[in-house]
Amino acid sequence: MQRDFQLNRLNQSPDKLWDIVVIGGGATGLGIAVDAASRGYRTVLLEQSDFAKGTSSRSTKLVHGGVRYLAQGDVSLVLEALHERGLLRRNAPHLVKNQAFIIPNYDWWEGPFYNIGMKVYDMMAGRLGLGPSEKISREETLEAIPNLDEKHLNGGVIYYDGQFDDSRLAVNLAQTAVENEAIVLNYMRVTGLLKDSSNLVCGVEAVDTESGEPVTVRSRVVINATGVFVDTILSMDDAGAEALVRPSQGIHFVLDKSFLQGDSAIMIPKTSDGRVLFAVPWHDKVVVGTTDTPLAIKDICLEPRALAEEIEFILTTAAQYLKKDPRKSDVLSVFAGLRPLAAQQDSQRQSTKEISRSHRLMVSLSGLITITGGKWTTYRKMAEDTVNKAWMVGGLPKRKCVTESMPIHGYVKNTHFDSPGYFYGSDRIHINAMIQTEPSLGQLLHPDYEYNRAQVVWAVRNEMARTVEDFLSRRIRMLLLDARASMAMAPEVANIMARELKRGPAWIRSQLADYQALAQGYILS
Repeated sequence: MQRDFQLNRLNQSPDKLWDIVVIGGGATGLGIAVDAASRGYRTVLLEQSDFAKGTSSRSTKLVHGGVRYLAQGDVSLVLEALHERGLLRRNAPHLVKNQAFIIPNYDWWEGPFYNIGMKVYDMMAGRLGLGPSEKISREETLEAIPNLDEKHLNGGVIYYDGQFDDSRLAVNLAQTAVENEAIVLNYMRVTGLLKDSSNLVCGVEAVDTESGEPVTVRSRVVINATGVFVDTILSMDDAGAEALVRPSQGIHFVLDKSFLQGDSAIMIPKTSDGRVLFAVPWHDKVVVGTTDTPLAIKDICLEPRALAEEIEFILTTAAQYLKKDPRKSDVLSVFAGLRPLAAQQDSQRQSTKEISRSHRLMVSLSGLITITGGKWTTYRKMAEDTVNKAWMVGGLPKRKCVTESMPIHGYVKNTHFDSPGYFYGSDRIHINAMIQTEPSLGQLLHPDYEYNRAQVVWAVRNEMARTVEDFLSRRIRMLLLDARASMAMAPEVANIMARELKRGPAWIRSQLADYQALAQGYILS
């Protein structure tokens, strides 16, 4: 997957009429591109920044049905998500794994109450379940999580959900779309919508932000899958369009694994703000979160920052359940993401945590299709629904969705999740072959981490990484795992990328300045 090759394919046929143009390269847009291309529709996807730059790389790293949504009575969403969880585990087994979660019980009624709830959760998952839940004793709870706060602990309930690496899945979806003949481009910002004499949308105008060159893409259908930015695209179609999104911010801390000894995750079902709090093992660290903070439309951006009250909430709540209270100095990285919650008529009166995480499809009078809401777990179903709508709106030949049982790029059935580079799946053999041919590529980028020079080269040549941030944040996850260590890696990464991309010293200096400024925002002072 090479950007220059993709761009040449697009430019070779400037007057070509494509079937579908997808705006947005996050979970939803990439899923739509895979679905559309695998049905045989001529598909182009354009992303203004890097794939999964926004919300889609900033999740809690869970593929789950949503225990909280079950408690809220949103049974249809839970059923859909549990089904999709099972399909994703089956189609991307190199990225999605079973994860044990423990709900610690500190009041006498919690054990029976949560045990019954999780049995219902198991029953709804059916044959795609990941394992049976059960009530466990105080001793078994502490054996699974030795550093859990023991005071007043009665026992726990163990259940199973899925865990994954979000931006790695995004990269693999982009590769899957390309393998099905889609054109997929990052750093291609849509600046306007094309319309015919009947005022129907018939394509997009865009600009290649690397070269500054304008690009025109004509198509039968245009799909707006831009997450928290869907209203920006809608305003290109109709300046008076009603806002579809109510943005909500969630933040996460990453801590050293010593804060969560053992392999099980913690799930706190009720916190002071009414949200669920997770502490989950991930890449040999611990992800703790999240919050649910309503944001004004004017505060939507690609690089949101954690608010002081969110930071204090997670520190305080985590301290109630862990023996070792985390402090700001313990936080290796803090990251924030914006949820594109689908606003309903009465949603302005609701808190953001009460708004359903179901997705919403809308077709404008111009024929522009907009998809918003949803979550990573249900990305495939969202894509299926959207492409079904697209063939009706665009008069395309009806073709059946094939993604329920379609392996995603990198598919490896038996993955050892504790082995270095497991997340590359079937591509890992090619990276190892590069090192055998050129042993210097096996040198580590940092003495404390397993990442090496070959992975930088691979990301540029095969995963469309264009900046130091692309690599350190989303091709590997160092910015999120340890922001300070990622800053130490940046100079070597910049030098390797410059050679691969044929960039000069000025590019290296600019990249390093940009990255250092970015990474500082992931460190708590």
